[in-house]
Amino acid sequence: MSLQFVIEDEQSGERIDKYLSDVLPDLSRSYIQKLIKDGQVTVNQKIIKANYKVNAGDLLELEEPELKEPDIVAEDIPLDILYEDADLLVVNKPKGMVVHPSAGHYSGTLVNALMYYCKDDLSGINGVMRPGIVHRIDMDTTGSLLVCKNDFAHNDIAEQLKVHSITRVYHAIVHGVLKDDEGTIDAPIGRHPVDRKKMSINYKNGKEAVTHYKVLQRFHNYTYIECRLETGRTHQIRVHMANVGHPLLGDVVYGPAKSSAKLQGQTLHAKIIGIQHPRTGEYLEVDAPLPEYFVNLLKKLENNIHL
Repeated sequence: MSLQFVIEDEQSGERIDKYLSDVLPDLSRSYIQKLIKDGQVTVNQKIIKANYKVNAGDLLELEEPELKEPDIVAEDIPLDILYEDADLLVVNKPKGMVVHPSAGHYSGTLVNALMYYCKDDLSGINGVMRPGIVHRIDMDTTGSLLVCKNDFAHNDIAEQLKVHSITRVYHAIVHGVLKDDEGTIDAPIGRHPVDRKKMSINYKNGKEAVTHYKVLQRFHNYTYIECRLETGRTHQIRVHMANVGHPLLGDVVYGPAKSSAKLQGQTLHAKIIGIQHPRTGEYLEVDAPLPEYFVNLLKKLENNIHL
């Protein structure tokens, strides 16, 4: 695969490996450095080193070798299945589990577990790396995840996602005390202009993103909220709540760099998912119980125990 980039004035002086890792967030910096070392990256048709600093007007060319998709192995990993029929199932995803294989995560994912449990009964529309996966949630987000067993169900659910007709309700704990009992955040989300691994509010190039929130309980320094998604952008709740000054507890990407609470990522749980069943047309709603860590956090906050 051949890629070309022209350096603009504001990018001048940046190390080439840093620049490329920003514009190509799916590639690690170490992998980019290896490509440079192997002569796969040129500047103005000349081979350079990883510490080269780009200049305005430079023409960067990167030749990435065609990668063979690895064989994804079925693994006997326990699944908490909340609902199942011949067309789909809803899994209660635990914290720390990656949904589908990607660079650095080729085992221990939800897909590995699904391949063992479902055998060949998974939709193939999203390819060998994501069988059955029609949507996803972040690694450290818990709760309801819909899985399609066949292409008929996958196409139908994908269309429901496209027109935003699926019910998606999340529970979260955020920093600070929200003043209003409920509200709506309507702000487009796109790739962060500097840190390409993050998302941000982007009125110029972002996609429509709407989150409706409601206060469930207030504590001294935190608020327990419910969020209903009207759209489903990457990191939507995390970005929206951080943007209004109430980042999610435990979110090291969009929240405070340091927190006294010893948590593994953001306190966010996909509690309810509701769809029109692709086969029957009847409304189906599945509710995932709060995980133990979340319940324990709420008990501590209710009892004014310092996190």
